[in-house]
This record gives sequence, C-alpha cells and structure tokens, in this order.
Amino acid sequence: MNKFLKYIILNLLISCSFSAITFAEIIPQKKRLATILVTDASQIRIKFGVEKLRSALITIGYEVKIKPVSKTKEIGNVIVISTLSDEKLQNILSLYNLDNKKDLGKEGFSISKAINKPMLIVGKDASGVLYGCLELVNQIKETGKLSEEINISEQPEMVLRGTCIGLQKPTLLPGRGTYEYPYTPESFPWFYDKAMWIQYLDMMVENRYNSLYLWNGHPFSSLVKLKEYPYAVEVDDETFKKNEDIFRFLTQEADKRGIWVIQMFYNIIIPKPFAEKHNLETQDRNRPIIPIIADYTRKSIAAFVEKYPNVGLLITLGEAMEGVGQDDVDWFTKTIIPGVQDGLKAIGQTTEPPIVLRAHDTDAPRVMKEALPLYKNLFTMAKFNGEALTTYTPRGSWAELHRKLSRIGTVHVENVHILANLEPFRYSSPDFIQKSVLAMHSVYEANALHLYPQASYWDWPFTADKADKRLLQIDRDWMWYKTWARYAWNSNRKRENEVNYWGKELAKKYGLPQEKAKNVLAAMEETGEISPKLLRRYGITDGNRQTLTLGMLMTQFINPFRYGLFTMLYESEAPEGEMIIEYAEKEWKNEKHIGETPVRVADEVVAHGKKAVEAIDKASKFVTKDKTEFARLKNDTYCYNAMANFYAEKVRASLSVLRYKYSNDVKDLEKALPLLQSSVNHFTDLVKYTKNAYLYANSMQTKQRKIPMRGVDATFIHWEEMLPVYQKELVRFKFSIDSLKSQKNVSVKQATLFENVEVKISAGSEGFYQNEKGQEVFTDTLSAISDLAVQLKQLKGLKFNREKQQIVGTSLTFTTTESVKLLVGFFNDKNRKFLQAPELETDASANDYGQSEIKISNAVLIAGFPAVNIHAYSFKPGTHTLNVGKGACLVVGFMKGNQEIPISDAGLAGNKKNIDWLFE
Repeated sequence: MNKFLKYIILNLLISCSFSAITFAEIIPQKKRLATILVTDASQIRIKFGVEKLRSALITIGYEVKIKPVSKTKEIGNVIVISTLSDEKLQNILSLYNLDNKKDLGKEGFSISKAINKPMLIVGKDASGVLYGCLELVNQIKETGKLSEEINISEQPEMVLRGTCIGLQKPTLLPGRGTYEYPYTPESFPWFYDKAMWIQYLDMMVENRYNSLYLWNGHPFSSLVKLKEYPYAVEVDDETFKKNEDIFRFLTQEADKRGIWVIQMFYNIIIPKPFAEKHNLETQDRNRPIIPIIADYTRKSIAAFVEKYPNVGLLITLGEAMEGVGQDDVDWFTKTIIPGVQDGLKAIGQTTEPPIVLRAHDTDAPRVMKEALPLYKNLFTMAKFNGEALTTYTPRGSWAELHRKLSRIGTVHVENVHILANLEPFRYSSPDFIQKSVLAMHSVYEANALHLYPQASYWDWPFTADKADKRLLQIDRDWMWYKTWARYAWNSNRKRENEVNYWGKELAKKYGLPQEKAKNVLAAMEETGEISPKLLRRYGITDGNRQTLTLGMLMTQFINPFRYGLFTMLYESEAPEGEMIIEYAEKEWKNEKHIGETPVRVADEVVAHGKKAVEAIDKASKFVTKDKTEFARLKNDTYCYNAMANFYAEKVRASLSVLRYKYSNDVKDLEKALPLLQSSVNHFTDLVKYTKNAYLYANSMQTKQRKIPMRGVDATFIHWEEMLPVYQKELVRFKFSIDSLKSQKNVSVKQATLFENVEVKISAGSEGFYQNEKGQEVFTDTLSAISDLAVQLKQLKGLKFNREKQQIVGTSLTFTTTESVKLLVGFFNDKNRKFLQAPELETDASANDYGQSEIKISNAVLIAGFPAVNIHAYSFKPGTHTLNVGKGACLVVGFMKGNQEIPISDAGLAGNKKNIDWLFE
C-alpha cells in the first residue's frame, strides 16, 4: 500500500471517530433498566430504604422501576427486596432459582447476587431490609456501579444503638430550677426546624442508630393537657400546637428510619404553674410522695402514652427525689407504670411501649425486682464512665452493678454520658472507642448503647468553636457518631482493617493521600488517650462539676478531699493505680507502687501530645479539602499537647510539695517551683491556642460547676479567665517559700470565730447545745463532743433525735430577719445510717443553697462516730423550711450570712498537717 493511500485511510478513520463521538454526545444512550421487586412496599421502613436505593441507581444512570412481586420473571437488572418471614419470598426464590439460607437476627440483613441472577436483599424485619438497602446504596456510591457478584450478611451486636439530645440550656431560666425548661421556640428554636431534624435523622440511619433519646426535666406540661389539671400546661396554645406538630413529625420521620424515639424525664419535677397553685416547690429531693403530685404525674404519663403510644420513656428516679429507698420503688410501680398502663387501656392497646430505668441515684436492682411482675418491656441503663470518658478497663463496685443489671434478664444500656472531660476539643479515637464498646460487652455484659454529644451537650445544636457562623455538632463531630455506631453494630473488627477503614474515611474528608490520612488518625488516637488518663489519675470527679480542660488548682492536687473527691472515679473508672496523695506517701515511706501511677501518666500524656503534634504536622501540607476544619482539628491537637504538659508539670510540682509535708525541708518546695512555673508557661500556650478558637470550655455554666473554679453566672468558662488564677498561685507559692526561708511565721492564719445569729425556730429542733467539749448533740443518745474547730465555739447547735433523723430525715422551719448561713455537719462515712453529704454527681439540687462544698474538714469529733465535715446553707431574710435526707447529721448553728468561711481542714481526725496555705 503506497503512502498516499495510507494517508487517505488514516484520515477517514479519524473522521469517522470524531463523527461517532459527536453523534454519541448528541443522541442520548438508552438507559439501563433496573427493576426493584418488593414483597411488601406498605411498610414505611422498607419504602424508605427502597426509595434511597432508587435514587442511588438513578444517579449512576439507571432507569428504575419499582414493582410488586409477581409470577412473571423480570429481565435485566433485578433486585428483589423482602423480609425473611414474607410468604412471597419463597415464590420468588423458586421463580428465579435463588438460594437464601442465611440465618438472620433482629435487624439483620443479607445481600446476595450471582452472575446472571437477580440481586436479593433480605432482612430479618423491616429494619433489616432498610439497612440492607442502605448498605447497597453505600456500595454504589463507593464503586459507581451495581455489583455483579456479592454475598454479605450482617446483624447488629447491640440491641439498642442510640444518641441523645438535651432540651436543656447552659444556664438556668429565670425563676426556675435545674432541668426546668418548657418546650418553647424562645428556648429551643432548633426544636422546630424540620430540615435540621431530617439532617440529624439521616445521619442516624446512615450509621444504623435505632433510638433517639430526648432529655428534659418535665416534658409533659409542654406536650399534653389534662382536664383535671388544665393549669399545669407551661406553654401558650400556639406553642402547644407547634409542639404537637413537631413531635408528631419527629416520631413519624424517625419511624421511617427505624428509629425509636424515647422521651426522658426526671422525678419528681412538677410544672411551675402547678407548683404555685398548690404552694409547692417544683422539685424537692427530700419531699415524700404527695397524693396530688402522684395523681398529676400518673395522669400526665397516661395522656402522653395515649397520644404517642409508640414513644418509649426513660426514667430518672434519682436527683429530684431521695436516691435510695421505698419511695423509688413506690413511685415507679404505683405511679409511672400504672400511668403507662392507663394510657394503653384508653386506646385499647396491649403492646407495651418500652420503659428504660436509669440506675442513677436509685437502687435499680430492687426497683426492677418489684417492677418486672407488673410490666415486661423494661430496660435498664447506667453510666459507662460516669459523666466522662476515662477507661476501657472498668472495674470495682460500679462494674459489678452493671453486671447485676445485665443479668436480670432484660437488656442493659450503657450510657456514654456528658463527656465533661472531653469538651470542647474534638475527640474521636477509634481505638479507644472500640475498646470501650468491647468492655461494655465483656466487663459489663451489656448489649445496648446510649450516646451523648461529644461536647457542648447543654448548648445543642452548636459547638463551642468561634466562627462567623456557629458550627453544628452534627457536622463537626461526624466521626464521633460514626465511630460509636460502627462498633455498636460490630465491635469485633480487626485492628489492621480499622486503620485502613478510618484512613480511607479521613482521606475522603480532607482530600489526603491514604498514608497521610493515617497520620491524622494517629494524631486523633494519641490525643484520644490524654483526657481520659488525666481525669482518671488526677481528677476530683467524673461529673460535669469539673471542667478538665481548664486545669486544676494546686490545692486540688494536694488536698483533693477538700473539694468533695468522688472516689469511685479511682475505684471503678480507672485501672488499678494510685492517687497523687497516695503516691507521695508511698514515696516517703519507700513503699512499692501499684499499677498506674501519677508519674507514669504524666510521662505518657506528654509522649501522646508530642506524637500527636508530629503526626498532624506530617499531614498538614497535603490537605486539599475542608482546609478550615482541618486547621481547627490541628489547633485542637496543639491544645491537647499544651494541656498534657500543663498537667504533667503541675503534678510533678505537687509531688514535690507533698514531700515537704513529710520532710519539712524547704528544698522540696524549691524543686517544685520551676515545675509550677513551667506549668503556667504551658497554660499560657493553651490560652494562645484557644483565645480565638473557642467561645467557652464548658457548656454547663451554672453554679453546679466547681472545679477548677466556681462557675456562677457563666464565669471562669474560658482559659483566659483561668490564667491569672494560676499566675497568682505561682506568686503566692514564691512568697511562701521566701517566707519559710527567712523563718517568718507562715502557718495557717488564726481562725476567726463565727458570729452566732438568733433565729426563730418554728418546727424541727428539739433543743439546743453549746459547741463545746462534753456537750451532748442528740436528744436520744449521750453522744458528746470530744473536740471541735475553734471557729464553731460561739455558735448554738440545734438538737435532733438521731433515730428520727435516720427514719424520716431532718426538717427545720425557721424565720430570720437577716441573711444567715446554717452550718450542717456531715459524718465522713458512706454508711446509710448517716446523712450523706451533698453530691452533685447524683443530686442536681446539691448546691441550691451553696452547700455542696466542704467548708471545714474534720471539724467536730464525737466519741464512737466518724469525723464531721461542715457544709454551709445560705438563706435570705424570711421564713424557710429546710428538708435534708434521711440519716444522722449535726445542725451546728446559724451564723451571719455576710461572714466569709475560709475553706480549711481543722485536722482533728489525726491527719497530717495542712499545707494548702502555701498557695492561698
């Protein structure tokens, strides 16, 4: 063939090729057909899943037809969708010569397809079908096509996998108590945002969550009206209709997605207008069950169940009623359960909606024993690591309670609660979370999950981040929700596979090469160890009265009992180990250390912070997507590192200071000084990183917050506020060292006597006693004071019958013409025969009178009794009735309300010398 002929042929070929391309672009190609055969399209969850699948197929170029099954074979791409029990399924299997021998559990599904045969999606139930459809949707998104061959089968390990949202606020509403928030557009504008609910519910179903808990003190006065108590409603008619509309919308949309809505409420809280009409307090922990309150509550529950029969209930018996006793049993079995049964009877329904009982501040095993004969569809719930995330190796008495509840025979739910030690920084460590879920199964024997937001629970739906437009938790904390859901569905996943899985997810999120995305994962898992280790080894409490990220005072390290140390944090919510004060004593005595020590944790968190910063830095320059969010994540990593170093240096300083307690050698204090200076430097870095990044550290901004500083009126919520406190602490410490070296007298200041105030006692007290040695303090025993703090000597104590205190509690009615503080002495013993000290971990009202703190430790000694700690209750002029719980206590007397009470330790219990004065 000559060159000219080759040239002509080549040009013809090229011309034809371009013509073909142009023709293809002008004339649309015939779409591929996909036929979805559904055995029962009437079920809303199946219908929802099928619609999601249809949309995904259209996206990749299919024309989709949805048909009921028939006896005629469909050709082409056929997808058969059915529940396992549907009679039509067997006909389909025979018609297409398909095999389905999968053994599925509740909510389980299988997807199978052989070449040239239809695809088969089978669910154990409607939820299983829904999850099967969504799994296929995910695969289509991932690959851009329908698989020619597939054979997978999945079912969840956990029966319930739920998230919660609080209809709560960072601060109290005017004139109301804790948890008292009616459902109104003014308080919760987001509650009425249907688009936001759809976004949230879609996130839930994509992650296979099946339960949504709504937390509120008393929701019924916003959702139902009672003809017997029309005045109990707390919202106007227009708002009431809005509440009905949104609640109906929410429950319907949730049901489509296989999500069960559960309304939580505290007991006993009553609506403010109801309380005012009957001259009652909205909540009174020590109030006995009153018939009118029981009747109102029973009827409210009945009306709610009648109106929303498929909505579950989550019950908190503690906090707003006395924690452990017959009242709890009676309230649950004679008010709550009968209320549910009344509602079911009114609509002729026999299917019981689920009731979840929280094991919070109540004897849950006892309550369940009495309740199960009356009502079968019961669940239990308890906090996983208190109000924090501290360990995946829980132990001790708290672990035993979980196991006891798990073995009752009902499903036990693990409550990942509040996360006070994580906020506000981003947290999502797949390794830590997977191990936590494994512990829920293996240690607690539980089989369900209840998950709080990762941070800013009280400020839902917003995060604490500073931004032009406030960030939503659902967007920022996407990985938090995804991680817990993944392991609640299946916790037994291989580590190597998980590293690859999360590397891939982070690569998609930030536009990173997979290996660089693994650096991000490494940073998240390194920082994921820091806050849990810090709190479990150094903290005062697992509760949200402590904001870990704001640091701690030196006195909180060296004298934690002064601040109401919650010992279960160390005994159950941490690996075996030592507190700072224990470690220091063992060091002095040259005794062997046990388990996880404060020094070890200090070294480990510094290493975690260093590795995290190095890892995040390696990925930084490769980010191509969502750069603003990545910058925030990187800044959080630097925050974790600064916080880790702050704590490590301050703990080392504390140990040197505690050594001085035994040695009396000023050189030990001098060794602590550069360490304390270094901790302040690191906190200064933390201020720099957070100044323009965060609005606040903690979302609960009420007087209940105590550590490191009292949070009255939203104060001490930012690192900038805490830095001067730590700087002042350092200056005071330097002064104390200089004073000691110059042999000045720097011992504890001479105590000031408290000035007695005469008040008019109307009821309660059975006599008086002088606060002196040898004085008898009860009317029914000869128990007398053997020693007492000098500050108390001018006060006139009030006598009570100790036996009556133990049986019915202590009540005192009095009138005062001036502001006063009433000093109450609590015996330092956990035995229930003694009145237990106010504890914010279990009682939200424990600081209503400013009484939660110990003012004077070891202040009174009585032969044969534990040492007494003094707490102060503040009252304005007027007539008051104070009811405290059951158990023996001392009522030490009234003092002037404007007289300060320096917090101190009287040292009467044989304890070593107090050295708090070094920093105060």
